[in-house]
Amino acid sequence: MNAIDATDRNSKADDAEPPSLLTIIIDTNPHAWNLLQDALPLSKVIVNTLVLINAHLAINHANKVAVLASHCEKAVWLYPAAKISQTEPESGNGNGSAANSSHLAEKDAFTQPLEDANKYRPFAHLENVLTYNLRDLLNTTTAHALSSSPTTMMAGALTMALNYISKQSATLPTGNSSAQFNYSDPNAVAGGNDVAGADPSRPHAGSMSPVSRILILSVSGDLANQYIPIMNAIFACQRLNIPIDILKLAGDTVFLQQAADATGGVYMALDATTRAGLLQYLMFAYLPDQTARQHLVMPGDSAGVDFRAACFCHRRIVDIGYVCSICLSIFCGVLADGQCLTCGSQLRLTNYGNKPAVVPKKKAKKKKRPMDGADITMSGTGTPISS
Repeated sequence: MNAIDATDRNSKADDAEPPSLLTIIIDTNPHAWNLLQDALPLSKVIVNTLVLINAHLAINHANKVAVLASHCEKAVWLYPAAKISQTEPESGNGNGSAANSSHLAEKDAFTQPLEDANKYRPFAHLENVLTYNLRDLLNTTTAHALSSSPTTMMAGALTMALNYISKQSATLPTGNSSAQFNYSDPNAVAGGNDVAGADPSRPHAGSMSPVSRILILSVSGDLANQYIPIMNAIFACQRLNIPIDILKLAGDTVFLQQAADATGGVYMALDATTRAGLLQYLMFAYLPDQTARQHLVMPGDSAGVDFRAACFCHRRIVDIGYVCSICLSIFCGVLADGQCLTCGSQLRLTNYGNKPAVVPKKKAKKKKRPMDGADITMSGTGTPISS
C-alpha cells in the first residue's frame, strides 16, 4: 500500500541520471570566418549549435547550458545574458528621454520570448537571447580591434567557462526539488526547471552531482601566444574531471588537441568535404555526456596527437628546446645571459656542445686450454696438473 500512494518515496534511492552542464565556446574570430564565408558561414554554425542545445536540454529537465563567444579582443557571454539595468542616465540633449526609452525598448525586446505556438518556450527564449547578444557583439566590433588582435581570446573564454562551472557546481542542487523557471529573466539558465537546493533531511538527497563538460568550436589557427594560460586551464579541467571536446572547423589547433587528449574529450577535425555534415557530427559525437559515453564507442583517437610545446621567449612551437630546471620554462635556444626569463634563476650548461667521453670496453681474458698431447694428472685436491 505504501508503494501505491508513494508514502515510501523518501526511503527510495534516486537512480535518475545526474544533471549535465554543457558549456559551449564558439570561436567568433572575424578573420577566420571571413575565409570560411563561402564554405561554412557563421549563421549555419549557430543554427546547428542551437539544435544541439535544444537536444541537450530535452534529454533531462535539469540539464543546463551556457554559451560563450571567443572574439578577437575579448570573450563575452552569449547565454546566459548579463542582467540589463532598467534605468539609464539621461543624456544632456532635450530628447534624451525619448532616446533612452527607445533604447530600453530595443534592449528589453530580447528578454521576452517570441509567442510561437510551434516552439517550446525555453528554446525560444534561449535562441532569442543568444542571437541578440551575438548580433550585438559583431555590430560593436571596431576596425581597430580587428587590426590590433587578429587571433581569438580562447584562453579568456576557457577561464570564464571554468569560473562559471565552479559557481554552478557550488550552487547546483543534488536533490530532486525544483523551482519554477522564469522565462522572462535574462539571467536564468535554460533547462526547463531550475533545480533548487537539496533537502538535507532526505537520506539520498546528495546522491546526484552535476557533471560538466566544455565544447569548443574552433576556426582559428595555432595560439602560441596563449600557451601558458591555455595549459593552466587544461590542467584545471584535468584535475576537476571536466572533459574538453574540440570540433575543429578550420586552422591547426595543436594545443586544443592536447587539451582533448589530456582531459579525455573528443577531438574531431572537419575538412572541406565533411563540413556539410556538421549537424550529424554534433548530434552523434558531442551530444552524449560522460554518463552515456561509458556505454558508447566514441570517435577520435590519440594516436596522432602533436605533443609539441611553445617556447616562452618567442612563442614558437619547437621540437627540441631547453627547459629551466627550476620553473620548467621552455626556451627555443640557449639564453644569452644564462638567466631564466620566467623565474630569474641563473642557469648554465656545463658540458653543452662537448662530445660524450667514450670509455673503452675492457677485454675479457681468455682461459688457457691445455696443450694437445699433454699428460694431465689429478692432484690430491682434484685440480688437474699438466706434466
